[in-house]
Amino acid sequence: MNNSVKIIGAGLAGCEAAFALANRGVKVTLFEMKPIKKSPAHKTDLFAELVCSNSLKAMRVESAAGLLKQEMRILGSLSLLAADENSVPAGGALAVERVGFATYITEKIKNHPNIQVVSEVVTEIPDDGIVIIATGPLTDDALAVNIKNKLGSEYLSFYDAAAPIVSADSIDMDSAFFASRYGKGDGDDYINCPLEKDEYEVFHTELVSAERALLNEFDKNPNVYEGCMPIEILASRGVDSIRFGPMKPVGLTNPKTGRRPYAVLQLRKENVSGSMYNLVGFQTNLKFGEQKRVFSLIPALKNAEFLRYGVMHRNSFIDSPKLLDKNLSLKSDNRIFFAGQFSGVEGYMESAASGILAGINAYKMLTNTPPVILPKTTMLGAMVDYITNEQTVKFQPMGANFGLLPALDVHIRDKKERYKALAMRALDDLANVKELMD
Repeated sequence: MNNSVKIIGAGLAGCEAAFALANRGVKVTLFEMKPIKKSPAHKTDLFAELVCSNSLKAMRVESAAGLLKQEMRILGSLSLLAADENSVPAGGALAVERVGFATYITEKIKNHPNIQVVSEVVTEIPDDGIVIIATGPLTDDALAVNIKNKLGSEYLSFYDAAAPIVSADSIDMDSAFFASRYGKGDGDDYINCPLEKDEYEVFHTELVSAERALLNEFDKNPNVYEGCMPIEILASRGVDSIRFGPMKPVGLTNPKTGRRPYAVLQLRKENVSGSMYNLVGFQTNLKFGEQKRVFSLIPALKNAEFLRYGVMHRNSFIDSPKLLDKNLSLKSDNRIFFAGQFSGVEGYMESAASGILAGINAYKMLTNTPPVILPKTTMLGAMVDYITNEQTVKFQPMGANFGLLPALDVHIRDKKERYKALAMRALDDLANVKELMD
């Protein structure tokens, strides 16, 4: 057995994968282009550099982010060891001192006897041995082209233009109705959120005046979003522009009124179980708080729980539902694993968690033992199931949220209690399979 693995990228995912493998006795060669070359977002030569925020989100285990972190602790996360050593006060969130956090991880990786760090700009996927690609959303151009050529251009996205996603049980169905345009489909393909004229005019006014997120210089490409225009930009072209676009009411009759709505937002299933719905045609660059404020003006979304906000930025990722097996390896070449944001997860801890699992499954492949497929009731298992589910349509990256988890056997009306029960179930189910990780 060739007891070694090559990992490309020393971000959160790559470092977690290397740590998981090295602690299991595997020799790892970790390729990192810094300090030779940096992406536009990176400022230091350290590994696992946090570039957007120092917050790793909520600590409470009954939150989606907190549950994921607790699962990662159980799986031996390096990132959480670093976070514990470098935490700063942040209320109920886990926030870190960035340089200390990255320094801790860098030193642990460089000083591990089973890890060899190679400073090199990798331009091609190695053609032998097990490889984990964890190069992140700003993958270097030459390697991105090589990956694109291997996978096929239709399976790789270079820009992320995603609409928000809301929890199905937070949609006010007294203000919405199921229907497809002109009665096509199964009749429940879309949830339709109608607006009267006065409601639409208020919504339009707030939409065009809402505060937009600042773009990094490397995101300011005028050709990036052609064909997926931000809803607020389209709305600024005239008061009726989105009524003739994503919010057109033609072909729909509101059964509650017996007439066609003045305008309508359609929601489409984001997952097979129908626990999540995305806002069709609502790609947006509004700040997250503004998305919540403005989109909640739509009557059916007045109490909506946003599981993911819309984003528009440079974000290389693969069409993982078509490409990856449940163990995060390529269906077409199972010696190649993907981890981190390139694999279709969204967020710091989500990227790190996927790296742990990719590392564990690379070890399983080396030792000819069955892969680890976590229960869908765990947050990490549910995320991996989402990004590798062949039935997913128009795939977009996803972070941890309770909408990914299967419903409880008994419905709990109180949301806090329901989330707590989901978290306890997840940790119990993870404990039952923990021995498979070694």
